[in-house]
Amino acid sequence: IDEMPKGRKIIKTYVTPEQKRANGYEWIRNQISNDNVQAYVVCPLIENSDSETMTSVRAATDVFKHLKDDIFPNFSLALLHGKLKSREKKQIMEDFNAKKYQILVSTSVVEVGIDVSNATIMIIEGAERFGLAQLHQLRGRIGRGEKQSYCFLFTSNHYQQKQKRLQFFASTNSGLALAEYDLKNRGPGELYGTKQHGYSDLKIADIMDTKSVNIAQTAVKEFTDNYKLDDHEYLKSCIESYQINQIARD
Repeated sequence: IDEMPKGRKIIKTYVTPEQKRANGYEWIRNQISNDNVQAYVVCPLIENSDSETMTSVRAATDVFKHLKDDIFPNFSLALLHGKLKSREKKQIMEDFNAKKYQILVSTSVVEVGIDVSNATIMIIEGAERFGLAQLHQLRGRIGRGEKQSYCFLFTSNHYQQKQKRLQFFASTNSGLALAEYDLKNRGPGELYGTKQHGYSDLKIADIMDTKSVNIAQTAVKEFTDNYKLDDHEYLKSCIESYQINQIARD
């Protein structure tokens, strides 16, 4: 699928460093006040972590309190996360859909199954902590109506080296383009195995070379449709020998 559903607009996405946070909040305040739209604020954690690598990550509980008390005191906010009971989560989402809340602060539990057409703004806190696939899923919670939608990737100044990946994410709404970028930069992992990233140990094949892969697939289909392995003893013996060697190596 390379086009938007009818009536929907491309989501505008911006990488927003810490020094532009205040400006971002002011813009969002005006959008909610003037256009009567709603917003998601997604955080990587429910509560603060003592882990040294996570001390700079904003947790949903703290973000909720800060936004509610200091940034958007005139708006109605709700907090959603995985530790809530199912009925509580369901009620919060129903109330958000009914426009009882203007801002929903959440963890990634909103990643799938949420459809609120009036929600046109998404802030993703600690965006560098999310993979491209998850960012794409989260961004998909907005842009579900006819109004223009906006996604803000709030980042920490400690993670400038990941800006290139986020800038690419901001440049496209294509899931296919993101998957290809991820495959190229993280590696495909093992074709037969448990490793889900890293570079392949294949000596010749390159699954990023889609043209060659398609040619190979066509050749394999032509062979299997027109020939039988039993009719080619030498080829059969080579394949069997290879399989035995693989078993012995494992």
